[in-house]
Amino acid sequence: MRLGILSLLACANVGAAEVHVAVAANFATPARHLAAPFLRETGHRVALSSGSTGKFYAQIKSGAPFEVLLSADEATPRRLEEDGLAVPGTRFTYATGRLALWSARPNLPMGEALLRKNDFQRLAIANPRLAPYGAAAQEVLEKLGLWANVRSKLVQGENIAQTFQFVSSGNAQLGFVALSQVQGGSHWIVPATLHAPLKQDAVLLARGKDSAAAGSFLEFLRGPLAREVVRSYGYE
Repeated sequence: MRLGILSLLACANVGAAEVHVAVAANFATPARHLAAPFLRETGHRVALSSGSTGKFYAQIKSGAPFEVLLSADEATPRRLEEDGLAVPGTRFTYATGRLALWSARPNLPMGEALLRKNDFQRLAIANPRLAPYGAAAQEVLEKLGLWANVRSKLVQGENIAQTFQFVSSGNAQLGFVALSQVQGGSHWIVPATLHAPLKQDAVLLARGKDSAAAGSFLEFLRGPLAREVVRSYGYE
C-alpha cells in the first residue's frame, strides 16, 4: 500500500498544491490541527469539508471534487473501491474511535444507570443511517435493552458535529458523541464491548489519483506526528 502511494507521487506534479479532503465530522478538529504541520512538511495545503460519512458517499457518487476521504467507518471506503471511485490498495485505518455519553453539565454521575433511570427529556444521537457513531449509539441502546424506552426522547443530528451542538446548546440533556469531541461537562466512555469497533478508514479517491498533494497527505497521515495527534484526541 505504501509503495503504491509513493509510486503515485512519483508520477504526479511535485509542485505545491492543495488537496480536497472530505472528513468525517468526528475527526474534523484533529484534521484541522494536522493541516499546519502538513503544510510545513510538504508545502501542500489542505481544504477540509466535514460532514456525515453517508452524505459524503452520496456526494462522491454524484461527482463531488474530493480527492481523499477520511471516513467514520470501514465500509464506505470499501464501497467506493467497489464502485470504481477510489484507488485500490490505498485504503487503511487511520483511527479507531471511542463513543462517549456526554452532558454539558459538570459533576453529573454518568453511565448505564443514568440511561436506565430515564430522567431526561432529550437524548441526542447522530442519524444511524448516515453516521457510524449514530449506528453505534443505537447498537448500545439496543444491547442495553433501552432502545424502545428512549426512542421517543431521541433527537437526531445529521452528523456527530450537529449531535454535539444539540448537547452543548442545552437542547438535549445527554448525547452520544465521539470521545474526541468531549469538552468539559460530564462523560462516560462507552465500553467497546457494547458496539462494533469504530474503525475509521482513509482512502485515495479516483479524483486524487494523479495528485501529489493527495498522496502526500495520506503518507503524512500514516506518519508519527499524525499518529500522535490522533492519540491525543482519544482515538486508538
